[in-house]
Amino acid sequence: GFKVAILGAAGGIGQPLAMLVKMNPLVSLLHLYDVVNSPGVTADISHMDTASMVRGFLGEQNLSDALTGMELVIIPAGIPRKPGMTRDDLFNINAGIVKTLSEAIAEFCPKAIVNIISNPVNSTVPIAAEVLKNAGVYDPRRLLGVTKLDVVRANTFLGEVLGLDPRDVYVPVVGGHAGVTILPLLSQAKPPCSLTEEETKVLTYRIQNGGTEVVEAKVGAGSATLSMAYAAAEFADACLRGLRGDAGVVECAFVASQVTELPFFASKVRLGRDGVEEIYPLGPTNEYERMGLEKSKKELSESINKGISFIKK
Repeated sequence: GFKVAILGAAGGIGQPLAMLVKMNPLVSLLHLYDVVNSPGVTADISHMDTASMVRGFLGEQNLSDALTGMELVIIPAGIPRKPGMTRDDLFNINAGIVKTLSEAIAEFCPKAIVNIISNPVNSTVPIAAEVLKNAGVYDPRRLLGVTKLDVVRANTFLGEVLGLDPRDVYVPVVGGHAGVTILPLLSQAKPPCSLTEEETKVLTYRIQNGGTEVVEAKVGAGSATLSMAYAAAEFADACLRGLRGDAGVVECAFVASQVTELPFFASKVRLGRDGVEEIYPLGPTNEYERMGLEKSKKELSESINKGISFIKK
């Protein structure tokens, strides 16, 4: 089995994610780190009768022990978005958290595959990349922003429209992981479906604003934590299957990329023993998607630069 660490394990995403990862038979050792409440979460999760051992780590002084020897590190740490808060309001706090954690990864488990969930992903992935570069340990194949929730939502929402089980639906989602940067390629959906222009617009809007839908429904009690934990656990499982050497493990993720002129971009990637083994081109797109891509790239470029300049400032 594999050694997995969750950084931010006591948070709204971290707790359900820890539970789901504890259920994964590919995991042999699960490290749960946070700056608050991680001993309690660890005690609770450790009672589950699945194979993996669970150990808890509290506070920055124990970060080195939490990370040493880890093969996959998942980072949901950060503060959640509250109503009326833009993803930018989150930026300075979460950017600082990701910087600190990335510095520790560079020092204590530089060869680990790193899954970044902390928002805004469009900026936090470039932040982690710059920190790892500065430490001389950056391997772009091993750093992935988790955009899987956009795919999960796209599959669910399209399944509803088509009257199909969402497990039988697949929609690639490319671009970034916020608002208009999220670009579902509905023209490439499986099974192939002919949506009207209006249906495409409504679906695209709903997929792009799925996070806001949950924030508003929770009326101040948090953001998308449970569906995010599910998506992150599914993505972590794909990374572990890749590490194991399984063939044909393909997921969408926000990675260092040459698919567009931007330095980072989410698209379909094949996962393997070194993380990202292949990045697939966008494939055929329609006019609506090409327009969406231009909008996505404009905002995405600003978010990426914001992340890079946070470290370079």
